Amino acid sequence: MPHPIETLAKRPDFLRAARAARSPQPAFLLQARQRTADEAPDAGLIRIGYTCSKKVGNAVARNRAKRRLREIARAIIPHEGLAGWDYVLIGRANETASRPFEDLKSDLSRALKKIHKGR
Repeated sequence: MPHPIETLAKRPDFLRAARAARSPQPAFLLQARQRTADEAPDAGLIRIGYTCSKKVGNAVARNRAKRRLREIARAIIPHEGLAGWDYVLIGRANETASRPFEDLKSDLSRALKKIHKGR
């Protein structure tokens, strides 16, 4: 059964994820961390954040890259992500917007397996 997902919105959540596990992929970087018991009231929830720096391009290019990241996350993370975790997808210049969509999805699956392998 897919886990419910929520979008990260607060800077401290992104900063905590930046200090946690990471899995670089050709078109994005995945950062992931397990939340502590006192952080989130709903332990069955998966939280996801998206970010693209100005290196990715102008606002149009960044928004396109984030739309693609949101779509692969919607397709993969509810099924392969773990409840009680925060994930942040960071877009890469030229790659996020141009990589074939199926490759992006398989990259995300591979990144999740790598991060959860030791857990």
